[in-house]
Amino acid sequence: MKYKLSQDARPQVMTLLLAAAVSIILWFVPFAEILSYPFRIFVTFIHEGGHAVAALLTGNSVQSLSVAMNGSGETYTTQGGMFSQMLVSSAGYLGAMSFGALLLILIRRAIAARFVLFGSAALILLLTTVFGLFKPIVAGSWGSLTGIPFTLFAGIVLAGALFPVARFGSPRIATFIVSFLAVQCILNALLDLKNVFFLSSPFAPTVPTDAVNMANATGIPAIIWTIVWIVIAFGILFLALRVYVAARDRAFDAQPDLPFETKAEA
Repeated sequence: MKYKLSQDARPQVMTLLLAAAVSIILWFVPFAEILSYPFRIFVTFIHEGGHAVAALLTGNSVQSLSVAMNGSGETYTTQGGMFSQMLVSSAGYLGAMSFGALLLILIRRAIAARFVLFGSAALILLLTTVFGLFKPIVAGSWGSLTGIPFTLFAGIVLAGALFPVARFGSPRIATFIVSFLAVQCILNALLDLKNVFFLSSPFAPTVPTDAVNMANATGIPAIIWTIVWIVIAFGILFLALRVYVAARDRAFDAQPDLPFETKAEA
């Protein structure tokens, strides 16, 4: 089956490729990871937020959400039945992948990039204040409270950086930042799944992971669940890219926040 890149999608695809290239280059340039560090923390918030949302959707409560300086994170929820545990455990990596895919679709299908940035900033601020600050204080356990300082600092800084870009940044800058956030969510989700795959090997030391939680809930080996997640993640990515490269509805041709389109393409 052949897929053709639509003419009006080409400027946005170039932006996406540039964002991907910058992300990959930063992996190989010494000390350049400091530039991508804030985006890594952003992805961790989305990952942990996925766990929190899944817990709420399955009737559980969230006790705390925290991110650490090394880019890891923890979300503590009440434990429901097997289906609930499966959904909550799966929602981290697949949630990050889905969020990245959603960002791509939104800026491609007529939602102004600045609105996407406003929404992303509001989401980070909501996760920080409700699950990173309020819930741990209510829970009152020492383990929950120790994660508050950095989580609060990181959440406020991220939201505080995204809001001005959304408000004052040019459409070009806003679109690139959204594309870069999308790429970071997607690449980090895939990279983390690769790491979990090796950690789930029978020969690897036992390390607490979402896949181990799935194994404990179902009795199915963690490595099997990791493979399932990888397949689903690539499926999500494939569908998002199909939407991204497809022609837009003519009603959206005047979209003001996609500045890379020329008049000939409009």
